Amino acid sequence: MKKLKTLDDWLAYCEQIHPQGIDMGLARVRTVAQRLGLGFKCPVIMVAGTNGKGSTCAMLEAILLEAGYRTGVYSSPHLVHFEERGRIRGDVVSAASLLPYFEAVESARMQADAVDGAGVISLSYFEFTTLVFLKQLADAPLDVAILEVGLGGRLDAINIIDADCAVITSIDLDHMELLGNDRESIGREKAGIMRAGKPVVVSDPVPPQSVLQAAADLGADLWRFGHDFNFSGDKLQWGWAGRGRRYSGLAYPALRGANQLVNAAGVLAALTAVRDLLPVTAQAVRVGLSMVELPGRFQIVPGQPTLVLDVAHNPHSVAALAENLDAMGFYPCTHAVFGAMADKDLGPMLARLEPLVDKWYFTDLPTPRGAIGADLVARWQAVQKRSDVTSATFDSPRQALGAAVAAAKPTDRIVIFGSFYTVGGVLKDGLPRLTAQHLAG
Repeated sequence: MKKLKTLDDWLAYCEQIHPQGIDMGLARVRTVAQRLGLGFKCPVIMVAGTNGKGSTCAMLEAILLEAGYRTGVYSSPHLVHFEERGRIRGDVVSAASLLPYFEAVESARMQADAVDGAGVISLSYFEFTTLVFLKQLADAPLDVAILEVGLGGRLDAINIIDADCAVITSIDLDHMELLGNDRESIGREKAGIMRAGKPVVVSDPVPPQSVLQAAADLGADLWRFGHDFNFSGDKLQWGWAGRGRRYSGLAYPALRGANQLVNAAGVLAALTAVRDLLPVTAQAVRVGLSMVELPGRFQIVPGQPTLVLDVAHNPHSVAALAENLDAMGFYPCTHAVFGAMADKDLGPMLARLEPLVDKWYFTDLPTPRGAIGADLVARWQAVQKRSDVTSATFDSPRQALGAAVAAAKPTDRIVIFGSFYTVGGVLKDGLPRLTAQHLAG
């Protein structure tokens, strides 16, 4: 094999060495992890769920950083740059710092003479790169590791690590071909990150019974929204109450959207559950929540026209996006740039935003899994009820945004939503410059 010198070289290599893009199971990745000597010496908080995982991880990180802890975060997918998947002490890791870990994982998986007798082990792209980040975080001097589950939970590569606290956010229908056709089946997969005797925070207000049953069967310490913790609030502030702790007069999280309060409540429950390991002050909670940032989650870009970016890509998250857009007030015209994976439940997503959107800009995505713009138009036409709405198709998210900005008036609103490839595609080279360029033209 030729010498791989750059991050792009390694990523291209990882895409070629395994016959399946997604290969559920832990045996192969666990064996390589054992060869690497992979293990964390600090507490681990693991977050699974359909929606809200990234926001939950970001809030945990912000509060724990404010409390003075050395944090490490692994999350996926990324928006623009691959290395965004790893953060140490709040900073995105560098591409150069990842290269030795790619080499270490490759060496470990190629140990044909290993004492485990498994020989050379094939890893999927996700498994290989997950081990890269886990090993980097495990080697760093951390006080806490925050790990986001990529897909499901029980058979996700992250689950080779035992969590000191598990968080399960909202559960909805997504990745059904892999996780099951209903919330009960999907919940059962998410529950796989629980560990006996360890706290598990379930922030979904109406969790599947399978999650609750799994906690009972395992003997996990269940913290359930509405039972073990809750929140209340008015237009100016909110408060949280849980087992043995209470916060009042909190400012709303810096992440926008009504659903973020549910995520924040789960975060405070998790921090309360691990307070013996990672004590935090009320001031750290206040400042951390007020400072948290996470691009692409109902992100509003200042200027004219108003730009909204959201990686909502399933019916549940699109419903939340629609509610948040409704709460923004009146705009003469709403333009929507939309691109999504072909395997998503597109009809309900398009139907939910159909009343709010006046001009659609459907885009292809730079991945074989992406739905092409023409197919998106056909799906939209099947649910469209208005005669005054227009649509067009584009080869890329940036082309679609360019057309939307060129057509929009200063008082209009442009919503860019769907796949991470859609939002990341318009952020790639600097959104403000692109907007200013078209408005000036």
